Amino acid sequence: MSTTPLTASLIDLAARGQLPLHQHMDHATVAWISDNRPDLPLASAPILRTRSKELLTHGELPSRWWANPRLYTSVHGVRHAMRTAALAAVLAETNGLDDADAATAILAAAVHDCQRHHDQDDRGHGARAAIWLAANADTVWGHFGLATTPRRIVQAATAVRLHDVPYEAFTAGDQSDHARAERITDVVKAADALDRYRLPKLKWWPDARYVRESAFDELRGLAFDLVLISERAYLAGASGTAAVRYALAEKGLV
Repeated sequence: MSTTPLTASLIDLAARGQLPLHQHMDHATVAWISDNRPDLPLASAPILRTRSKELLTHGELPSRWWANPRLYTSVHGVRHAMRTAALAAVLAETNGLDDADAATAILAAAVHDCQRHHDQDDRGHGARAAIWLAANADTVWGHFGLATTPRRIVQAATAVRLHDVPYEAFTAGDQSDHARAERITDVVKAADALDRYRLPKLKWWPDARYVRESAFDELRGLAFDLVLISERAYLAGASGTAAVRYALAEKGLV
C-alpha cells in the first residue's frame, strides 16, 4: 500500500499499525488532534525581526525540491516545512541568535525533510537532504534572497544532517560537527520536534526530553495552534502554502 485509503483516517491506520508510505491529512485526524489538545500554556509568540518575517514569506518552496513529489502535500511536505521554519524563527528569537544565524536556522528548517523517500521511518533522510542542500546551495539561498558563504552552507547542512539523529546516538564525528553548528542545530531539531502535533499517535507528540531547548514547553501551545489552524485551512481548500501563511498571520508571526 502506498497511499492512504479514502475510507481510512490516519488515526485509524496508526492504531492498526498500517500507516502507508505516503500519509495525507484527513478530517477525522484533524478532529482527533483538536479533541486531544494537551493542557498547554496560552499560545504566544515573540515579535519576529523584520528579516525573519521576510524569510518566512519565501515559504512557497518549489515541489521540485522534494525527492518524492508525492510527499509535497503529505505530513512531511511543504506545510510541515513551513511550520518548522516558522518555529525555528521563533526559537532563534527566544535564543537571541543574530541575524545570520537566525536566517541559517530558518533556511535549514525549511528544507530538512525534502529528501525523504516516504513518510515512515526513513532513516538517513537528513544526510540525503544535507548533501542535496550543499549541492544546490546557490539555488536555495537565492530563493530566500540570501548570499551563500561556505560557513553558512556547512552550518545549515550540519543542522539538516543531524536533525533526525538522536543526541544519544551521536558518534564522535557527529559531536564534532554539532560543536561547529551547535545553536543552529539545536534550534532546527527543536523546531522539527515541536511540529509533531500533526502525527496520529499521542506518543509521537512533542517531548522535551529529546531536545536541548529551554523554551520548548512554553512554545508547545503555539506549535499546536499552527498545526490545527493550517491543517484545517488546508482541508477547507487552501493550498499548502496559503494554509500555513494563514496560520502564521493568525498567530502574529507575519
